[in-house]
Amino acid sequence: MKKILIALMAVLSVSFVTAQDNPVKPRYRVILDNDYAGDPDGLVQLAHQLMSPSTEIRAIIGSGDIPSFPPTPDPCGAAVDEINKLMTLMGIQDKYPVLRGSNEKMTTESPADCEGARAIIKEALRTDTKVPLLVLCGGSLKTVASAWLIEPAIADKLTVIWIGGQEYDGSVGTKETNLNLSIAAAEVIFNKSTIPLWQIPRDVYRQAMMSTAEMKTRVAVTGKAGSYLTNKVLGFVNLIAPVLGTAETYVLGDSPLVLLTALQTCFQPDPSSSFSVIRKAPKITGDGKYEDNPEGRPIRVFTQIDSRLMFEDFIAKLVLLNSSK
Repeated sequence: MKKILIALMAVLSVSFVTAQDNPVKPRYRVILDNDYAGDPDGLVQLAHQLMSPSTEIRAIIGSGDIPSFPPTPDPCGAAVDEINKLMTLMGIQDKYPVLRGSNEKMTTESPADCEGARAIIKEALRTDTKVPLLVLCGGSLKTVASAWLIEPAIADKLTVIWIGGQEYDGSVGTKETNLNLSIAAAEVIFNKSTIPLWQIPRDVYRQAMMSTAEMKTRVAVTGKAGSYLTNKVLGFVNLIAPVLGTAETYVLGDSPLVLLTALQTCFQPDPSSSFSVIRKAPKITGDGKYEDNPEGRPIRVFTQIDSRLMFEDFIAKLVLLNSSK
């Protein structure tokens, strides 16, 4: 710590950088993979990641494992359309490659080949950079599992961060949505691959909760992007109300992908305000359940997230985005 402080003092003695001019360089390369035409929490995560300069976005993949809203025979195409619409609203259209996932199912032996999977392989096999690569999955694991089946050599060249999987407390409950979207993909990543994995299971991503009043008074008022995202979320809340009932909150469960990557501490970079444990990767069974696996590789499983930092940063960046126009 003493050496760090001395180095900081030396830098400050040479120049003073104001907060407005604070340069931020990417710490990670990221590929985003999500069902952006489904649950709108993926679009909230995407907007936040697009405003976060400490991650270098290499590709955005629109997947189609979950029905789009409104329904369409081409969920991946709908997801791509949603990505492009949001980027246009934010004034950054065409800034990043937007690629399709696959609408097809995969098996534990046969990948669902698509341009998204090929992009993961290409980026993972680059030799001209040492910046770590993270693949951020807010839906199923199908695209990255397919990439590994096509080219297993990528296993030690990236880390997967996944929103998905049920609780580890032994409770049975219902099947977790993202795991159930492609059980075969989860079997590939957990049971067969050696890819480093950070997991945010259901009881943890459900901590990412924002009230509808907060969205109306703090997100919608920030400008076009904030208004669009709020309308997307509130429209979805109204859509599911006849089935699930009304509520004053909504779970923005994909937002931890930004928290754990872009919002790391500058001291030994790590998402240190969120809590995690290292545990043996369970075996995923054919019906989508966990089975103890003493031979499983160590994976990082998050147990608590820093929602304050995550949502306050999101809102502040929307304000800054609007003020820069």
